Amino acid sequence: MQPTSPTNSQNIMSTSIPIFLKEPKALAKIGTCVVCLAILYYSVFQKLVFDWIHLPDFSHGFLIPIVSLFLIWQRSDELQNLPISPNNFGILVVLFGLFFLIIGNLASEYFTQRFSFLFVISGIILFLLSWQHLKLLSFPIAYLIFMIPIPSILFDKITFPMQLFASRVATFSLQMLDIPVLREGNVIHLAHTSLSVAEACSGIRSLISLLALGFVFAYFTQKIFWKRAVLVIACFPIAIIVNALRVSATGILAQYYGISVAEGFFHGFSGFILFIAAFALMFAVGLALSKIRVK
Repeated sequence: MQPTSPTNSQNIMSTSIPIFLKEPKALAKIGTCVVCLAILYYSVFQKLVFDWIHLPDFSHGFLIPIVSLFLIWQRSDELQNLPISPNNFGILVVLFGLFFLIIGNLASEYFTQRFSFLFVISGIILFLLSWQHLKLLSFPIAYLIFMIPIPSILFDKITFPMQLFASRVATFSLQMLDIPVLREGNVIHLAHTSLSVAEACSGIRSLISLLALGFVFAYFTQKIFWKRAVLVIACFPIAIIVNALRVSATGILAQYYGISVAEGFFHGFSGFILFIAAFALMFAVGLALSKIRVK
């Protein structure tokens, strides 16, 4: 084995560095933009991290930037060979994002403030680098939307129908087992107790997490757009049906073993087990799609 000369080592390191990081002016501009973003979005991301910590439905938010950075790293070989071709249209995209940020601040609407970051960072990439850079980084940037909690108005409109669906399926399952049951909205009345299908039991947490996982899974396992779309769309019925089965199992346990058993260890552990089951179903759909040959 021959030792690598210092010159060869420097050549290897230089080829692994993207072109735009080799130019001092471009590097200075990027550094300036990073500082400006930190100042503009410090309070926005401070509140966002607070939500990740205190809102269980969005605790997966910590993982989303890490996955996005991994997706960018995977494109490092392509990025390092792209020529720099700044586009002034990026300024308009940045201004559009800043407009969203201002409107969100004035209206105290957190989703708008956070969503504006995606436009601002896209505009900066377009203005400093090129359309090609933005195209290559579009998926990692778009994926960041999963780190932003859904607006409360939309969240309520999604969760309540899911609560009703889960309670209907649970009621039907219990009736099929000849268990006396009465449903009033999202409340299931059994002989000795009542179960309320609350927001936490609506399945929204599993749905959002499965969608975030499904997007990445579809991206890596499927090469054709319609297959990716089908796999992502399949996450909706999978998450909803699996959660309905969980509520049904909770009702059966409450009937035969009491509410303390149904809402104790099983309630938390079943969520983990059924999420694995949901992923297994998603994996099966992906496997089936992979076997479809397109001529």
